[in-house]
Amino acid sequence: MNALLEVDGLTVRLPVAGESRTVLRDVSFSLDAGSTIGLVGESGSGKSMTVRTVARLLPDGADVRGSVRFDGAEVFGLRADALRSYRANDVAMIFQDARAHTNPVRTIGDFLTEALRTNDRMRKPAALGRAEELLAEVGIGDPERRLRQYPHELSGGLLQRVMIAAAVAARPRLILADEPTTALDVTTQAEVMAILGRMRREYGMAMLFITHDLELAGAVCDETIVLYAGQVMERQASTRLHEDPLHPYTAALVQARPEIDRRVDRLPVITGHPTTAYEAPDGCAFAPRCHFAQERCGAGVPPLLRIGPSETRCVRMPALRGRMESENADSLSNEEVTR
Repeated sequence: MNALLEVDGLTVRLPVAGESRTVLRDVSFSLDAGSTIGLVGESGSGKSMTVRTVARLLPDGADVRGSVRFDGAEVFGLRADALRSYRANDVAMIFQDARAHTNPVRTIGDFLTEALRTNDRMRKPAALGRAEELLAEVGIGDPERRLRQYPHELSGGLLQRVMIAAAVAARPRLILADEPTTALDVTTQAEVMAILGRMRREYGMAMLFITHDLELAGAVCDETIVLYAGQVMERQASTRLHEDPLHPYTAALVQARPEIDRRVDRLPVITGHPTTAYEAPDGCAFAPRCHFAQERCGAGVPPLLRIGPSETRCVRMPALRGRMESENADSLSNEEVTR
C-alpha cells in the first residue's frame, strides 16, 4: 500500500535578518492513511516547521529542498487551483492557540460556515445547519446559540472543540495538529483528545500530531518521531519508545518525565540548551549535550541507522542500547572508542 504522505530528504532554509538559515535538515518519514505519527522534541527542534512545510505554509523566500508528496503528488509542484484544493479538502490544521486563530469580531457561525460556503458552495441556511451538526459532533451543547456567540464568550476547551469542528468539516484525509491541547487543563485535554481520536477513526483520517507530552504521544500515536535541531533523531513505534529508546536524546527526554509511581528529589535534566538547525555543529547535533559523546560523534552528521522497523541517528547505538540510564552515563561515556 502506498503511503498517503511521503517526506523525503526535506531541508528548509528561511531568510532571517538578511541571512539564509537552515530550520530543517534531511527530514524523511512516511505516513499511511488512517495512521498517526507524533512529532516530539524541545522548542526549536523543527516540529511546527515540519507540519507547516507539509501544508505549504512557508514565508516568502523559503528555500525548500527534498520532496513532500501527498497521495503521490508533489506538494511543492501544485499550482494555484490544485494547491487551494489541497488545503481546503485534503489537509486541515488545528493550531495550538485557538483564540489566536479565530477572528474576535466574527461569530462562531461565521467562522465555521466560511469554508462551507466558499469551498462547498453551500447556501447560508444549509451551511448553518451543517455547522450545528459539527458542533454537536464535538460535544458542544445548544449549538444554535453557540453559533451566535463570539470567541471571547467561549472557554478555551470549547473554542478548541470549535477548531476541531472546523478542521473536520471538509472530511480531510490528513489532520495537522500543532499542540492542540497545550493551553488546556488535564481534564479538558483528555476530552478534546477523545473527541479528536473518535472523529479521526470515524472518518479514517491520518494525523501528524505535535506535542511536548511523551505520554500523550504514546497514547495517541502509532509511531513517534523525535526531532532535534531540525533533524530526525529517532523514529520508533510509540509503544516501544519509552521501553527501548534508541538515541541518547530520547532516553534523556524519557528520564526527565515525571512518573506518578516514582519519587525523586529532583528530576534529571538535559544539560546545556537546545540547538537550532543553523546552530548545529558539523557532527551529531546533540553531541555537545550528550553524556555519551565521543570523538567520532563529531566526524560528520550521523546517518539514520535502521534497526528493524525503527531508525536512529546515533553511531554508538549498538553499544548504548538498553544502557542509557543517567546513573550509568559517566562509566559508559568512557568506553573504548572502537565500540
